Amino acid sequence: MNSQLDRLQQMISGSRKIVFFGGAGVSTESGIPDFRSANGLYRRPYSGASQTETYAPEELLSHTMYRDNPELFFAFYRSHMLYPQAKPNEAHKKLAEMEQTGICRAVVTQNIDGLHQAAGSQAVYELHGSVHRNHCERCGRQYPMEYVLHSRGIPRCACGGVVKPSVVLYEEALPEEAVHGALEAITQADMLIVAGTSLSVYPASGFVHYFSGAHLVIINQTPTPLDQEADLVIQGAVGETLKQIRLEEIKKHPS
Repeated sequence: MNSQLDRLQQMISGSRKIVFFGGAGVSTESGIPDFRSANGLYRRPYSGASQTETYAPEELLSHTMYRDNPELFFAFYRSHMLYPQAKPNEAHKKLAEMEQTGICRAVVTQNIDGLHQAAGSQAVYELHGSVHRNHCERCGRQYPMEYVLHSRGIPRCACGGVVKPSVVLYEEALPEEAVHGALEAITQADMLIVAGTSLSVYPASGFVHYFSGAHLVIINQTPTPLDQEADLVIQGAVGETLKQIRLEEIKKHPS
């Protein structure tokens, strides 16, 4: 492991345009469960309000469920997708520090928890939206996460419209602005760190194929389909790995 960390340190120290592409495994060290691991959200069946039907999380987090059964959608969303007490972990903090040095040009995330911004990162492309942004579908008024969290049943605006989380549900398209920014950053990067993701969710996982820089690094607890193409693969926790990177020896570069 020390030799792997040494290689990672050398790659980071020699790079000037690093992009970080992260998935749910980046936030597990903050107490937010991932989706597809043995104890992940998608391995847990969820019983509906009637206790007679069992739905998969993909169904509960779909646009169809939001449209046809919003009561059940919001019951699941509140209990499984909102973690107001979660704090940035070592991965989020290190990436914010790397941005300050000028070597990390962007964070591309599949997460919706906002922890990268909470840690101080500015250039963050949220491919699946954020729980911290919610809007009335009738008048467009914006609401914070706490409004949805503490509401009952279907959260509604003062105008009577439904307050919808600005997260990408199954059956919905990724936000164009985030997609464009993420692809541009990855295309221009000289190093891409892919972490905490199984790389099994499309179209987001396909973004990695736009990288043509010098170093592709994968940090994940389990193997991914792109391990054979990576210059370095580290099996382990993302925060535990990144916190060992020394930035004091890296000369600051303008963003």
